Amino acid sequence: MTRRAALLLTACLAASPAFGAAARTGSAAAGKSAAAGATAKAPRAFVFSAIGHAFKAGADEALLKRAITEASQDKPVFIVATGIKAAGEPCSDKLYAQRKEVLDESPRPIIVSPAGTDWTACRNSAGRSNAIERLNRIREVFYPSNESLGLQPLVLTRLSATAKFRSYAENAYWEHGPVLFATLNLPAQNNHFLQEAGRNSEFEDRLVANRAWLHRLFALAQRRGVEGIVLFSDGDPGAHVEESFSLLGGFSEKQDGYTQVRKQLRALAEKFKGKVLLVDNQGDAKTPPAMTWRGNLGHLGLGVEWETVRVQPGSANLFSLGEEAAP
Repeated sequence: MTRRAALLLTACLAASPAFGAAARTGSAAAGKSAAAGATAKAPRAFVFSAIGHAFKAGADEALLKRAITEASQDKPVFIVATGIKAAGEPCSDKLYAQRKEVLDESPRPIIVSPAGTDWTACRNSAGRSNAIERLNRIREVFYPSNESLGLQPLVLTRLSATAKFRSYAENAYWEHGPVLFATLNLPAQNNHFLQEAGRNSEFEDRLVANRAWLHRLFALAQRRGVEGIVLFSDGDPGAHVEESFSLLGGFSEKQDGYTQVRKQLRALAEKFKGKVLLVDNQGDAKTPPAMTWRGNLGHLGLGVEWETVRVQPGSANLFSLGEEAAP
C-alpha cells in the first residue's frame, strides 16, 4: 500500500461513527481507570483511641477494663493507655503483673505509656524513694520486646534500641497511614523535677533522652513527608498555650520541669509543615474533652475517660474528635 493510500484509509476510519465512538469509549475507559488508580492510592481515613488515666480517681481496675472494651467497639487501629495504677496503690511486682494481664487481653493493639503515679512516689520498706528502681521494673514488665500489648500486637520502634538510651523502652514510635505516633515519658507533677538540693539525676537524664527522641521523631517525620505527628504523654508541657501563661502558677522558669521540652516542641512544630497533636492525661473530668490549637500545634487533654480520634488524610482537618474538627 502506498503512503497516499494509507493516509486516505486513516482519514476514512477517523470519520466513521463507529470508530469515533470506540475511540471516545477507549478514552473514557482510560480516564476512569486513571481515576480509579488515583482513588485506590489515596490514604484511607482511620480512627485511634486514647484512654485517659483510668486510675486517676482511685484504684478501680474495672474502669480500665471497661475503657478497653468500649474503645475497641470503634475498631481503632490501636489504643494508647497512659497509667497502670492509682497513686495510693502499692508499687509491687504483683500489681504490675496483674495490670499487664488486663492489657494483654485487649482485642486491639494497645500501647502503654507510664504515668507519674506508676512510679514517681514509690517508696521502699524504709520509706526512702525507690522511684528509679520501680520505673526500671515497669520497663521490664510492660516493654519486654518491640511489640505492643494486646491480642493483636503492633510492631514498634523503641528508643531503647539506641545503645546510648537503652533504658528508655517506654518511648516508642509507630506509623499508620501518613501519620507518625509516639509516646514520651513526661510524668505529671512537674515532670518529676525535685526541689531538693543536689542533682536531679533521673529528671536530667530523661531530659537528655527525651530531647534526642523528639529531634529524631521530627527528623523522621520530615524525611517521610508525613501529614501529622501525635505525641502521647502523662503530663502537659503547655506547648499549646500562650507564652506568658504558666500551668504551674508561682513557679519560676528554673523550677518548671516542662520548660525545656515546651520550648523544644514549639521550635520543632514551627518548622514542621504538618499538624502536631499532643495528647495527655491532664484534662478536666468535669469538662468534655476538646481539641485546642495554636497554629499547627494541637492539644487534647483527657481525664479518666477515653476518646476516639478520627484521622482524615489529605484533609485540612486531619484530626477530629466527634463533631469537632481541627482547623
